[in-house]
Amino acid sequence: MIIKICRENDEVLYPEEDLVLLQPADLEELKRLAELNPRRRVRLCAHQTPSDNLHEMFIVHMSGCYVRPHKHIGKVESIFVLEGEVDIVLFDEGGQVTSAHRMAAPGSGSVFFQRLAKPVYHTLIIRSDFVVFHEITEGPFRREDTIFPRWAPEAEGWEATKYITDVELQIKELGL
Repeated sequence: MIIKICRENDEVLYPEEDLVLLQPADLEELKRLAELNPRRRVRLCAHQTPSDNLHEMFIVHMSGCYVRPHKHIGKVESIFVLEGEVDIVLFDEGGQVTSAHRMAAPGSGSVFFQRLAKPVYHTLIIRSDFVVFHEITEGPFRREDTIFPRWAPEAEGWEATKYITDVELQIKELGL
């Protein structure tokens, strides 16, 4: 990578410098790191600490990565897809799918940007080997600001696989 980074853990990297510059090789390195991660994901934060007011992240998820449905209290979140395909799925409070949108990089003909301004349960279903996206949200990061519903499995495994299959059936039945 062009910048010096420090690892919070196997999934979260932070810059050690004020100037963050990325090039295509850096995204390839993030994809390599995602392959090494048991949860099939990695994020490079462009902000320096969880307490920063603005959080910008370059995130890689691999196919089969489970993103547990969640919502953010008092935060706006936007995603700009750089590579790959992903469905963003929105739910009502009871866990029923209300909408789903295919997202892909600009030039694909698909939606490439989304901004979620209200606390709505959402998940991502990865549709390509990798999806690489730039996410922006408000800080500081406080774990209690992210709400996970009881109706979605906590972790990857057969329950999560069955759950995502059920979500995909809902999407199909709704013609989304």
